[in-house]
Amino acid sequence: MQRVAESRRGVAVAIRGRRQVGKSRLVQEFCDAEQVPYLYFTATKGMPVSESLATFLAELKRSGIAANPETLPETIGSWPDAFRLLATTLGDTPTTVVIDELPWLAEQDMVFDGALQTAWDRLLQQRPILLLLLGSDIHMMERLTAYDRPFYGRADNLILDPLNPAEVGHALGLDAAESIDAHLITGGLPGILRSWPHGLSPLEFVRRECDDPAAPLFGVPEATLLAEFPAPDQARRVLEAIGSGDRTHATIAASAGSRSGALPSGTLSPLLHRLSVEKQVLSVDQPLSIKPGKPALYRVADSNLRLYLATLRSVQDLVRRGRVAAAYELFARRWTSWRGKAVEPLVRDALELTALAGALPWKDITAVGGWWNRAFNPEIDLIGTDRSPVANRVIFAGSIKWLGTPFDHHDLAELTRGVASVPGFVPHETALVAVSLADIERTLADTIDLVWNAADVLSAWS
Repeated sequence: MQRVAESRRGVAVAIRGRRQVGKSRLVQEFCDAEQVPYLYFTATKGMPVSESLATFLAELKRSGIAANPETLPETIGSWPDAFRLLATTLGDTPTTVVIDELPWLAEQDMVFDGALQTAWDRLLQQRPILLLLLGSDIHMMERLTAYDRPFYGRADNLILDPLNPAEVGHALGLDAAESIDAHLITGGLPGILRSWPHGLSPLEFVRRECDDPAAPLFGVPEATLLAEFPAPDQARRVLEAIGSGDRTHATIAASAGSRSGALPSGTLSPLLHRLSVEKQVLSVDQPLSIKPGKPALYRVADSNLRLYLATLRSVQDLVRRGRVAAAYELFARRWTSWRGKAVEPLVRDALELTALAGALPWKDITAVGGWWNRAFNPEIDLIGTDRSPVANRVIFAGSIKWLGTPFDHHDLAELTRGVASVPGFVPHETALVAVSLADIERTLADTIDLVWNAADVLSAWS
């Protein structure tokens, strides 16, 4: 806003991030703190253009931007008319205009993007206005300012990510292991973290949430699912199959199919592309080594939504039936095994961040992933290489043990047998890494080149 006030010209900012990450709340706090006139308009998915325009006009009249709201028209017929009307109401006072869920407006009206660009170039940019464009459809928001789109070069881009594990732990006053658990449970989403009492352990938080079927732990991922996939179509079935634990193309096709058989590849492949590249609700992991590998593995990107599809939805159903104790027992039974797999991408990210910061014992590491063959025998949790997706050199290989017992001789023997199959692993040259929730047995200290615990993982974001 200071830039707007000093230049007396408009500034546009496109803010994107996952649903429920806190974009709307952050912008509302900003509007309240700046104490300048502002218009906050939120689009509604599927609403007819005429109703969206009527809502925009109503918000404009209520905003206080117009000196004489009673002189504004009763209706507006198009988005070009709406933007012209907005421009006529702006005075010399710096003003904030927020358009939330902008991709839904572009879905409703094919000319919206062009109308916004024309209005910005000819009318709004010459006024002291801060235009904030918000959207949860990350692909659509990226396209808004892409080089082949009307608004290219006109808006600064701001990406709002969920809180990282260290930020979650600091906000909740938890130790390292509990901070990681809390991040896995909440996905770092403020909408859930706001309901988490300071210092309360993760399992006690879940136990408390089981008292209310509408608690944010259940409500936030449920709202995300309904907003992104309102109809039980094929995309929804594919997402639910992956959330339930299917990872490969073949198993997803079988689970997401129908009585007539598995989902055909010609149908599934475009759906997986849409969910991973466009909606970015899925992450795709490829085996990492000096040779190309298959198969690719799919997972739900947001750990909170992943946990909801795998466990919390069933827990919520029991809570709705009043079976609170049974609901928590179900969660507790599934939690340890789910956490053991869910923590793997988090540990890989932590090692990669630390490597890029130059804080690992080896140089040249730019990528950390895992490795597996078609039979998943073996499946190596950690592979550190000099590049991806196909490396020149495997610098380290390792194992993650996120249980209550230390990494022991049995775990080391399994790792040693498994890494021999990794293309690029060189005995006595490629380093061995162990990441363990409960540390390692002391007798292994001279055998493992790098040992990490929960505090080491968390320090990557500190």
